[in-house]
Amino acid sequence: MKRIVSLAAVFVLITVLFTGCAEKESKLTTVRLCEVAHSIFYAPQYAAMQLGFFEEEGLQLELTNGGGADKVMTAVLSGQADIGLAGPEACIYVALEGREDGVKVFAQLTKRDGAFLVGREKMESFDWSQLAGSTVIGGRKGGVPEMTLEYVLRKNGLEPGEDLEVDTTVAFNMMAGAFTGGTGDYVALFEPTATEVELAGNGYVLCSIGQESGEIPYTAYFAAESYLEGQSDVVQRFTKVIARAQEWVRTHTPEEIAANLTEAFPDSSMEVLTAVARRYQEIDAWNATPEMKEEALLRLQEVMMQAGELEESVAYDMIVDMRFVEKLG
Repeated sequence: MKRIVSLAAVFVLITVLFTGCAEKESKLTTVRLCEVAHSIFYAPQYAAMQLGFFEEEGLQLELTNGGGADKVMTAVLSGQADIGLAGPEACIYVALEGREDGVKVFAQLTKRDGAFLVGREKMESFDWSQLAGSTVIGGRKGGVPEMTLEYVLRKNGLEPGEDLEVDTTVAFNMMAGAFTGGTGDYVALFEPTATEVELAGNGYVLCSIGQESGEIPYTAYFAAESYLEGQSDVVQRFTKVIARAQEWVRTHTPEEIAANLTEAFPDSSMEVLTAVARRYQEIDAWNATPEMKEEALLRLQEVMMQAGELEESVAYDMIVDMRFVEKLG
């Protein structure tokens, strides 16, 4: 009899525990986030996921990889994603279309280009003039990575199409494979891909493109205006998580950051994760807060105009909504 009572008690306890967990999970609001690429460049976001910051704000992140800013924007516009993470140039293009339900940036994640120039030969003293006559795999034409690369090349006296070729035919997520397969002399790669290519002996990291370009609003979170209005509380909580995550990576060591990226990058060793986290800290890649400043957006549009992708600048208020950042206090 005692055994029956004990088993019944255990059953009741288990039922209560599972019910409690189910109720807790049911209270979480799902946010469908489509990111432009899976990269340690977005370390604050992944650290927030592993540290449980989203859950603490009552959010459950459903993450997908768009494989390019244009595809991320398509996902947001079609309703397949609630929020997009990509270059804000995508929002500029949509604003110029004059859509009724526009898309606006509500939080900025990174403040400079996160790509690194990778070459086939190790150079003790790299100089951009060494790229003359070469072919560089630069990414999708009209995307921020490719436009920033062209901006840096011109800054260093090299005119794309004249002094060297910038290959824009290779999809963003295929660039490393194309390079290691023999295409091009150089390639612009994000992390951890750049470090992994180097460790495999297939190339050498030569310099940070972001350090050469200066600060621009490189990667940001955006959503349709209808979502920002209809789900303002969700967006506010999401913004709070990103601000907390940015502060966390700013105040922790590369080793600590790497330890909280393991779930997002299970195939990368701690050595790679730590090296990449250190590299991004050294170039000051991440925003200190989610704020997007008007002067930074103007610099981005200068990059776009130089690339021939934008004829005139778009007003800040047309594509940016900082009310959620402002409410953080």
